[in-house]
Amino acid sequence: MITFAASRILTIVAVTVSIAALGAHPLGDSGAARSDDGSTTVKVTGTGFDDLKNAIVHWQQPTPTGSIQQSTEIVELFGDLRGRVLYHVTTVIDTVNGTLVNTGDQVYSGTIAGSMPVMIHDDQFRFEVDLATGNETGQVFLFNHIAGPKVRCTLEAAGTGLNAEGNPTFTYSGECIFRG
Repeated sequence: MITFAASRILTIVAVTVSIAALGAHPLGDSGAARSDDGSTTVKVTGTGFDDLKNAIVHWQQPTPTGSIQQSTEIVELFGDLRGRVLYHVTTVIDTVNGTLVNTGDQVYSGTIAGSMPVMIHDDQFRFEVDLATGNETGQVFLFNHIAGPKVRCTLEAAGTGLNAEGNPTFTYSGECIFRG
């Protein structure tokens, strides 16, 4: 058993050293661009859905133009970002102007383009829905490092409809910058 474990460790070390010697990027993304400051920029794209059907609504109250509520939701991401977002969201619905706006705090936990797992916080995101047309857009600013590789991601999201369970779906694109 010890011989097997030792040879396995040596094989892993040898493969890692060989990959490093070939200049392969640890993200596994050939499109990654390395800058002079040691950071690496990776373009990212993918899809996701907001598990709205399982949201926990903490409170809700009427306003003169609609309503406001605070809830906790989970968002699933696929593609270059593979993981989950814990989404603590304040939703303002303005029926007079036909808008829905989501802001609050969110934490992404997962991988980016095959990286080691990360956790990143965002308190600047904003998602907007035109209630008349159903057009959904959003911006995400995953800047506050919690764990894993130091990385910042800026993403744009666009709604694509509902999945079979009735949850909102979307695409995303943007870039993530791994620092040093």
